[in-house]
Amino acid sequence: MTPGTPADVRAAHTGPTAGLADGYAQANLIAVPRDWAYEVLLFTQRNPKPCPVLDVTDEGGTTTPLAPGADLRRDVPRYRVWEHGELVAEPTDATAHWREDLVAFLIGCSFSFESALREAGVPLRHVEQGRNVPMYVTDVQCRPAGRLHGPVVVSMRYVPEDLVTVATGVTARMPAVHGAPVHVGDPAALGIRDLDRPDFGDAADPRPGDVPVFWACGVTPQAAVVASRPPFAITHAPGHMFVTDVPDTAYVL
Repeated sequence: MTPGTPADVRAAHTGPTAGLADGYAQANLIAVPRDWAYEVLLFTQRNPKPCPVLDVTDEGGTTTPLAPGADLRRDVPRYRVWEHGELVAEPTDATAHWREDLVAFLIGCSFSFESALREAGVPLRHVEQGRNVPMYVTDVQCRPAGRLHGPVVVSMRYVPEDLVTVATGVTARMPAVHGAPVHVGDPAALGIRDLDRPDFGDAADPRPGDVPVFWACGVTPQAAVVASRPPFAITHAPGHMFVTDVPDTAYVL
């Protein structure tokens, strides 16, 4: 486990954040122009499993009580800038791209329950292997909201078969960061053809006795941006999360 406070990670880190700032919650980011903000909010309410909202800024806002003093324009390790559903830039500082009409949404991230999994004895293969968590676009469609629509994205962790029940119970107690798995076992049931070719992140190597376990993922709004083609959006790069000052235990029921 790499050491570092949330402030340390926000100040200096530019890579994936799995395993960093142990014990603190992490968040996905999507910022859209005001005239798309209601539809994003409605989309998150209609699809709470992949899109559990932790905070929403005012129009033009760049701060959050989840990390007082942090700046949403600078304190994500890597951003993605979108125009009409096309990726146009991946800066480590989005200040030059940020607009006064943007409303930012911070959405729960499954990295936030990884400390609890580890404490329960569930291994984290991607962390052990120094990799970003693998993420996949499924053929399961979200419930649309106005102009916004798209598929569910999932993250996958290999879990020893005899610990799947433990992993399910631990994460079910944290619905604000995606909660219990959405699927265990055959990836084809979600329309995933090859676990060694994730759409985002890095492929992980299983150990004997491991089975794939899938959780809803906060990259889902990015898939909706690609499908729905809003004129402009800024998101985090998959796996490069906004690290908050909130203990992950704050999201345990």
